Amino acid sequence: MPRSPFTVFLALALGVASLSSLQSLVIPVLPEMQRDLSTTPAGVNWTLTAWLIAAAVATPLIGRVGDLFGRRRTMIVVVAIVAAGDLIAFASPDLSVLLIGRVLQGVGASLFPLAFGLLRETFPRERIASAIGAMSAVIAIGSGLGTVIAGPLAGALTWRGLFLLPFVLVVASGILTLLVIPRSTEREHGRINVPAGILLSGWLVALLLPLSNGAAWGWTSPLVLGLFALALVLMAAWVAVELRSVEPLVDLRLMRAPAIWSTNLASLLLGGAMFAVFAFFARFVQTPTSTGYGLGATIAQSGLLMLPMLVTMAAAGFLSGPIGKIVSFRVQFGGGAALLALSAVGLAVLHSQPWLVAVEAGLFGLGLGISYAAMTSLIVQSVPSTQTGIATGVNANLRTIGGAIASSVVTVIVFANTDATGLPLEAGYTEAFLTAAALAGVAAVIAFAVRARRVRRASEREFAVLTSPLTLETEAEAA
Repeated sequence: MPRSPFTVFLALALGVASLSSLQSLVIPVLPEMQRDLSTTPAGVNWTLTAWLIAAAVATPLIGRVGDLFGRRRTMIVVVAIVAAGDLIAFASPDLSVLLIGRVLQGVGASLFPLAFGLLRETFPRERIASAIGAMSAVIAIGSGLGTVIAGPLAGALTWRGLFLLPFVLVVASGILTLLVIPRSTEREHGRINVPAGILLSGWLVALLLPLSNGAAWGWTSPLVLGLFALALVLMAAWVAVELRSVEPLVDLRLMRAPAIWSTNLASLLLGGAMFAVFAFFARFVQTPTSTGYGLGATIAQSGLLMLPMLVTMAAAGFLSGPIGKIVSFRVQFGGGAALLALSAVGLAVLHSQPWLVAVEAGLFGLGLGISYAAMTSLIVQSVPSTQTGIATGVNANLRTIGGAIASSVVTVIVFANTDATGLPLEAGYTEAFLTAAALAGVAAVIAFAVRARRVRRASEREFAVLTSPLTLETEAEAA
């Protein structure tokens, strides 16, 4: 197969689409999995927790491995791990085996920073922004598409059969990677900081475990409070180790540059807003009409209501790079977050008709697609090329953490008040969507507010312009 930007992008996009869909693919079929595996709701929820923790730990660590030892080689290893996880999940006879498969699938989240690093390595400089925007769109679409197609696919193939689709995609990605992506020539010199890696993994696990299981364990239980305290202690130790290290795993001095910390903070909030809506959109529209506010949609109908979101998300992501020459990534990021906030307000107060919800979903997808693409472009522009993997990995992790926190908060909000049948009251959904709007609104303010700074990196000969939340336009502003 001839090597071209298109075939390189296709190889990466297939793997990224596979992994982003695995994040949400199991959510609609959790009740079926629970019945089939003879487990409890708390037990089946571990299929989400296992993926989340594995993804959070693997993303920055393997992103760094790719920076040091070659992204192509690292990607092939990760693809093999994910393919094994898909097959294990497909053949799983019980919950314990399924969880092993889900952990291996979670490792595949590290394909996100590897893909962005490979795009930066292989694409012509003038096409990098467009490629990053398009890849960001693939990630966002995959996350939403998993929820939409899970029901129909499970009906045709059973829930185990769901794992065959990502298996085919990730294997195709691996084959294409071997054929069309050249060996990585751009590597950073150094080694893996093992103590920092252990501490980073420790505080991520200690944080995400109670966030994922706090409702079942009790938010004020000694276990939950103890894990939160442990996360703080391990995080403090990790920061101390990183700042003293000659070869840090995550260069915190780089991360505290105004351009990067502001983009990462806004990404944390935007991740929270995104997951707050994703987590409850389908449940909201499927609420029976007898409640007085539900649309009574079937699984298929709720998928159709999400379709405008996926279409606009794709369009916005693919257009972000080309329009970056006219509208800066800083403005795109802030404007996209503002659109997302507006759509969440609409979902909170105007949801009496399916067409209204469909329009609001389309607006949500437009805002999410353009802000998602822009934030990634900003991070990539702001770091040396040899640190693309770890920088985008940290950014992805912050979105995951923001999503975990927001999902836990809105779950408490939605189920704080229920009717006699156990269904949430309308007020719970209203407050949840308004929470998402508030998070996105603050992200928009941050994106617009921070000024550009210039910093010199010892690892690069030239000045790197670090915009906040960035765009290379701000070089003129600084003057």
